Amino acid sequence: MRYTLGWKIRSSYTCVNLNKVAKTITIQEFLAKAKQLPVLDARAPKEYAIGRIPQALSFPIFSDEERATVGAAYKQQGHDPAVLIGLDLFGPKMSGFVREAEKLAPTKEVLVHCWRGGMRSSAMAWLLDFAGFQVYLLQGGYKAYRQYMHEQFERERPLLIISGNTGSGKTDLLPYLQQHSQQVIDLEGLASHKGSSFGGIGMEPQPSTEHFENLLGMAMLELDDQKPLWLEDESIGIGKVQLPKPLYNRMQVSPTIVLDVPKSLRIQKLAEEYCCTDRVVLESAILRIKKRLGGLATKEAIEAISAGDMEKMVDIALTYYDKAYTYELAKKQSVLRLPLETLNPEENAQRLIEFAKQQKLI
Repeated sequence: MRYTLGWKIRSSYTCVNLNKVAKTITIQEFLAKAKQLPVLDARAPKEYAIGRIPQALSFPIFSDEERATVGAAYKQQGHDPAVLIGLDLFGPKMSGFVREAEKLAPTKEVLVHCWRGGMRSSAMAWLLDFAGFQVYLLQGGYKAYRQYMHEQFERERPLLIISGNTGSGKTDLLPYLQQHSQQVIDLEGLASHKGSSFGGIGMEPQPSTEHFENLLGMAMLELDDQKPLWLEDESIGIGKVQLPKPLYNRMQVSPTIVLDVPKSLRIQKLAEEYCCTDRVVLESAILRIKKRLGGLATKEAIEAISAGDMEKMVDIALTYYDKAYTYELAKKQSVLRLPLETLNPEENAQRLIEFAKQQKLI
């Protein structure tokens, strides 16, 4: 396929026609090559920060301010003046781009994309090609990648949902399920949030919903569609991140196995997790659910935090979370219960697999 800039660079030494044949490849080919080759994202830093191909390196042809300048010129003056402004901005940075690309891709073979596979990636591809690189352009750009990610959430695949009240140790089971050759995706790990008002404690900053979808879609690409995928039961929102609606809807109608763990064990587990957490952080988490807890319960929970009585604070918080969980569980179409007497994740993962086999789910 061809990319065309239609410009010529002239000097006393050269006359280079920029109409060249470039290697433009599909998203499937692009992601296969991305496992070995550097991916250069030519979009502006703000675009990259919102969402990106996980392997991609930010390699912006324009800064955020420069992109805004070119965009404003395009709207106000039209295509040709905007192109000239873009060239003025791009030209002085050419040698720097080449030097940086040589550091990132010592074999001089790279993948390049922008938003739609248009002028920004074409200009960068031309420059690197001129400098002796083998360049592969993503057909349709990042927009095509996003469409491909959305397709992963629409695909038919068997799901098994692990549910249970807060503190049941659902997330703890996931690595042990993987050790038994089960397909697992840790949604809370990808979202960097545990789902409740306390869910951000001790976690890294959350990605945007867009980038969360990218991470999730990439994880799904590695799966066998014919084998069940284990997912932890979640609301459609995990902190500020939203689950893709098609996947969430499928989770609601998939077999759900509830881990029935005694409340006393759940309180003990959560109290141990929060015993070293800063008081101010815990108080903020309680205040976020004040309307649901009620004024008196909120006051008692904050007093318990001040006294260092984590078990009492957790017990009060679970009064709300257990009610909310019961309400959401009632919406499920297929619910099975697995009583558990301990919170040993290795043992419970084995019991969960055996239970699923007994129910002919795997």
